[in-house]
Amino acid sequence: MELRVLRYFLAVAREESISDAAEFLHITQPTLSRQLMDLEEELGKQLLIRGKRNRKIMLTEDGMRLRKRAEEIVALADKTEAEFLAADDAVSGDVYIGCGESDAMRIIAKTAVKLRQDYPDIHFHLYSGNAEDVSERMEKGLLDFGIFITSANIDKYDYLKLPAYDTWGLIMRKSDKLAAKDFITPQDLQGLPLIMSRQALVQEDINRWGKKQIQDLNVVATYNLVYNAAIMTREGFGYTLTLDKLANTGSDSDLCFRPLKPELRINLNLVWKKYQIFSKASQKFLEYLKNEINT
Repeated sequence: MELRVLRYFLAVAREESISDAAEFLHITQPTLSRQLMDLEEELGKQLLIRGKRNRKIMLTEDGMRLRKRAEEIVALADKTEAEFLAADDAVSGDVYIGCGESDAMRIIAKTAVKLRQDYPDIHFHLYSGNAEDVSERMEKGLLDFGIFITSANIDKYDYLKLPAYDTWGLIMRKSDKLAAKDFITPQDLQGLPLIMSRQALVQEDINRWGKKQIQDLNVVATYNLVYNAAIMTREGFGYTLTLDKLANTGSDSDLCFRPLKPELRINLNLVWKKYQIFSKASQKFLEYLKNEINT
């Protein structure tokens, strides 16, 4: 498979039209159609379903699988090319960081501000996802760094402990009777309709925190990013179990956050693959982050 043809395929998947993709790619429609048919023949799979009436292009199941892999291949190729094209005498390029939602991103943001003041040609790319998502992208070389909670398995990585922690608690409506409490105990969670992170690791942490005082959590929904979960809570669907400082629970909100008791905190680590060869931009970022932590 040629990288050029994969780009053609992604353009068609995005535009859902051969003609629109051809116009975007500045090639003729017959040329693009021929390239796609050759790709299907090479792989021995039908990738596209060509509509007869509206001519809308849809992906087959194999096509959707190829799109995921093609996006990863093209992204890695672009990342590699950018690193090699960077001038030898200048610090420039891209830094790719993957993380879940956490207030610890303030440290990353402060570091990025100082770094770009000195090296304005460095750019940052953030990927939001849980530990499994971030780890997978790091293994494929699509991310330079990931931010993991301390309970995650980081034995296969080098890491830097961040001077920050997040606190677990419960988001609820301010009109709820539990809002009158200063904290939430394991007994309070018993039977509550909970909206929890879809990470198995989180549920293990909560179970250890409850020390078997919670027989079965009543999980009515799961999330990977808390914004939509907070909307569900606002509409009365359930209580969101999450980290502090991620959802708006201020005076202008009808939601509030109550921490768990006993207190459940998590520390965070910046991780990267062992023996990783950093680009100049990534190396500078790590250098500046260490200085930020030391100060």
